Amino acid sequence: MTDTDQHSTATDPALLDALREHVQGALPTTIADLSALVRLPSVSWSAFDPANVQASAEAVADLARSTGVFADDAVRIVRSAVEGDTPSADTPTTDNDAATGTAAADGAADVELGQPAVLAVRPARNGKPTVMLYAHHDVQPQGDDALWETPPFEPTLRGDRLYGRGASDDKAGVMTHIASLRALHAQFGDDLDLGVVLFVEGEEEFGSRSFRTFLREQKEHLAADVIVVADSDNWSAEVPSITVSLRGNVTFKLTLTTLEHASHSGMFGGAAPDAMIPMARLLASLHDDAGSVAVEGLTAYEADVPERSDAELASDAALLEGVQPVGTGPVLSRMWFQPSITVTGLDVPSVANASNTLLPTVSARVSVRVAPGQSATDAYAAVERHLRAHVPFGARLELTEVDTGDGFLVDTAGWAVQEARTAMQEGWGNPAVEQGIGGSIPFVSDLAAEFPDAQILVTGVEDPDTRAHSPNESQHLGVLHRAIASETILLARLASRG
Repeated sequence: MTDTDQHSTATDPALLDALREHVQGALPTTIADLSALVRLPSVSWSAFDPANVQASAEAVADLARSTGVFADDAVRIVRSAVEGDTPSADTPTTDNDAATGTAAADGAADVELGQPAVLAVRPARNGKPTVMLYAHHDVQPQGDDALWETPPFEPTLRGDRLYGRGASDDKAGVMTHIASLRALHAQFGDDLDLGVVLFVEGEEEFGSRSFRTFLREQKEHLAADVIVVADSDNWSAEVPSITVSLRGNVTFKLTLTTLEHASHSGMFGGAAPDAMIPMARLLASLHDDAGSVAVEGLTAYEADVPERSDAELASDAALLEGVQPVGTGPVLSRMWFQPSITVTGLDVPSVANASNTLLPTVSARVSVRVAPGQSATDAYAAVERHLRAHVPFGARLELTEVDTGDGFLVDTAGWAVQEARTAMQEGWGNPAVEQGIGGSIPFVSDLAAEFPDAQILVTGVEDPDTRAHSPNESQHLGVLHRAIASETILLARLASRG
């Protein structure tokens, strides 16, 4: 029997029962701790108070210490320079000024620091592997409070769901790691030889601006055989998923200018091109009549997908009656393996403030999802060529605020994926579906680049009704329970490996 075969067998029944009992018994505490995290409005965007993110980091650090897995001095709050800012060798990166987000060495210019991350390390012993557990404690802004049925930062239990911003994305991911480590410690105590690295980022929702710097600075502490990223979706509230592909992303601000100043629409309309005319035509050129992306040079990835009907899509995506899906090919191929382009914002006068003038300048925020297998840099180059080739009426075009992130394809042949499949079967009672995700987690490709020998597992606590990033975000508590049980079983299985 090979090593892989040996560790694909079922978990010892007595151990399995004990682990499940630890998870079940601690569930009320886990939910209470999750609720406490949700109360902290840890929005990492620059326009929001960074003190809230600092408070969230301190709460997560306390939770890490509560697991019993780490020595108190092995839990740190760390801040690193934003990518592009190069700190002096003397620039501190731990517990810096939370209010200003800068650190200065003697005689050196201020360096912009990212939001605080939590890092906790327990070294492996006796030849056992090391696992890195990743999640993030920052959250999206709440958006329009009027669209929330309950206050966004007041955790509210309704039925089997806990509502609140970050209740799922990704503070439930944080608590999955914390609760799993608590259960692991309850079972093994100080005899645990598995190496554990807990890495809880503080700015994933703000582009992980200091992520690469953090990886370089902390590489020695972060090195692991297996990396578990708890920031993805599940097939349903009853069926788990292992995410095996992620689309990349490109975002940018597109600005078109046609006039030096606004002019009366009655006097010059019909002859002078206001900026909205070329903007509407240019944005329309990005798609064909079926709604598929029409940009030469953007590629698709070829792979089989499970069946999903247009009717299921309409239900899941909340299409209004009579609205037709866009694109061609299998539904999940469109969502996982084909590129997509979305205009997520326009800078124009509101309807209430509209005057009868020709607009001299219009700006749009454009989001491109890139098929796995194509680099985000190549995708952006293709989109830029298209825009410059199709801009109407000689309008002046400017592209700014460009951000790119590569997609990722998981190698499903590794032993860690086999272990995860078994753990999910035992934790959920259903086999895991291997799925792609239409969204992007660009830092996964950064992890793969920095730790090429590590096996990466992308898991999560969301389900189709989570509404992450949207009003009324919630966490299904049954999913949370099953996710914790699965991860606890996975960690116990890893601890048994040589």
